[in-house]
Amino acid sequence: MVTVENHIGKISVTENYLTELIRHAVCDCFGVADVCNVSTFRSAVSSLTGGRLFKRKGVRVRTDDKGGLVIDLHIKVTYGTNISAAVSSITHKVTFTIEECVGIDVSKVNVYVDDMNY
Repeated sequence: MVTVENHIGKISVTENYLTELIRHAVCDCFGVADVCNVSTFRSAVSSLTGGRLFKRKGVRVRTDDKGGLVIDLHIKVTYGTNISAAVSSITHKVTFTIEECVGIDVSKVNVYVDDMNY
């Protein structure tokens, strides 16, 4: 459960809702074939380095010191996609979706292209 207090009041969001909201926003972007699984090793390392961590298929969300969200996405793109344009589109769409639907600021969105769909 992510809980953030701001000028509106106290906001609590379940991790399932947050990760599914992000996954749907990412999968609707042009050039994204799928969301990849996050490896167990990466999950273990990031959980040891601190911060709250939610892991689900291809989406990791954690809070930073200022109460914002840091989102890590692992995606598969379709062959021939301009990766730079796709990543820029994903970053903007995820940030807009989270801030509009949930009201929590997004500090950073990290997009990792793990695979390509031929």
